[in-house]
Amino acid sequence: MSYEVVVVGGGIGGLTTAALLAARGVNVCLFEKESWAGGCAAAEERHGYRFEPGAGLYALWQPGELHERVFAELPVAAPDVRQVSPPYVVRLPDATEVNVGGSDAEFESQLRQAFPECAAAAVAFYREMAPVAAALHRAARRIPDLPHASRLQRIKLAASEPRAAPHILARSSDTAARHLQQTSSRFRRFIDAQLQIFAQCASDECVYLYAAVALCLPRREMYAIRGGGAALADILIESIKSSGGTVRLDTPVLRLACDAGGRAFGVDLLSGEAVTATRAIVSNLTVWDTYGKLVGLNRTPADVRARLKTLRGWGTYLIYVGADEEVCARLSAERVLALTDWQDAGPEFNPEHSLFMFSVAPAWDRRAPSGKRAATISTFTEPEQWFTFHRGETEHEEQDQAALEAWWGRLHAALPELGSGVEVIETATPRTFYERTRRKLGMVGGVGQSLGLFGTNSLAHRTAVPNLYMVGDTTFPGQGVAAVTHSALIVANKIAPPTG
Repeated sequence: MSYEVVVVGGGIGGLTTAALLAARGVNVCLFEKESWAGGCAAAEERHGYRFEPGAGLYALWQPGELHERVFAELPVAAPDVRQVSPPYVVRLPDATEVNVGGSDAEFESQLRQAFPECAAAAVAFYREMAPVAAALHRAARRIPDLPHASRLQRIKLAASEPRAAPHILARSSDTAARHLQQTSSRFRRFIDAQLQIFAQCASDECVYLYAAVALCLPRREMYAIRGGGAALADILIESIKSSGGTVRLDTPVLRLACDAGGRAFGVDLLSGEAVTATRAIVSNLTVWDTYGKLVGLNRTPADVRARLKTLRGWGTYLIYVGADEEVCARLSAERVLALTDWQDAGPEFNPEHSLFMFSVAPAWDRRAPSGKRAATISTFTEPEQWFTFHRGETEHEEQDQAALEAWWGRLHAALPELGSGVEVIETATPRTFYERTRRKLGMVGGVGQSLGLFGTNSLAHRTAVPNLYMVGDTTFPGQGVAAVTHSALIVANKIAPPTG
């Protein structure tokens, strides 16, 4: 069987790439090993509940923004999305809450009240970031693959942003922590908690420019999707098929097929079938799995192998709960980012035992039995520990139970208003994600946006193998559906640029 483009993996990145290419007239086929698509965005259905495996927050759905531009090319309607207000509140260990929504004046008033010890510095931190984030956003719209822009493109961008460009260049090697030196440790932990969620690392590692975008994005508007990320995946499959593309579920890809010169020309399926790609192959696997499984380490250049050894990702431990409607009404927002420990011992921030996001499904999107709401508790965990020293399933179950008991106590200490109005429906560990997606060690969320992985140092969409591209959360610009959609647009543009 032969196609112009083969896409390996049916996560949102792979689906969006295939949908765009098919809409542009490319003969494309997407292979997904599971009987469903969506990857890490796939829903968990249990006992009448439908859970999202994350916060359920989606960016850049405003008119004229990224997703509207993508769906303008597709032969299907975009999913039903509604603005979330507020996007979330941050609850600190002393029970202080900060609502990240509202007008600039309202938000700054909250910062002054929550952090009186450094009110002016806290406000100045956000004021300094806002124009930087806005300029980077405009630049990414003009040139989606911003890290690999040509010299001429960079000159034109700088000319179009005469006020912001010098500030951006001057801060390109800064971490967020450098701009927090005049603030209190309390405020820094407030920032650390958010960056850990949106950048997979805290302020001491996170690039300032990425931090600016990540922290300002919720201030611009965030949305919920009816049916969650799984509904988006279904619509993208419909789009691929409507444009004449092919989607093959339950079809694992075994390896990449390369010619004597090392150029990728197809894939071999687990079934033994060989599939040819005349224009390109796109991997929606993680960078570890693209090289470790699809390419094979024996064909991976030494410098790439060395870099892969240094890359680190987080695992997630999820608790899916059923919550009474009246309990949800007690919360100040449908999403609460709770920090349970100040971690005063040092500057480094470890989220593993002190940070969680409590996310309730929208009231307008029924995903639970009558009188109930589906909610997801998302935490961070070191993924290796879920695969080490387990001699059987019993040990994994014991570790799962211990984690559940520990987090259940932290949950009720941080959100006492929940009371007895929540019950555990199911849990998910890194092993759960590995079994469902085959991502290395079940790591989700991509890689931390440190200086070594940002901008020109980011993982490129072009790989070391000619004709092979990567798309997804381990490539630029990072994690989240908006970032993954952006990466899909970059890859689609490289393979088949849009006309007109």
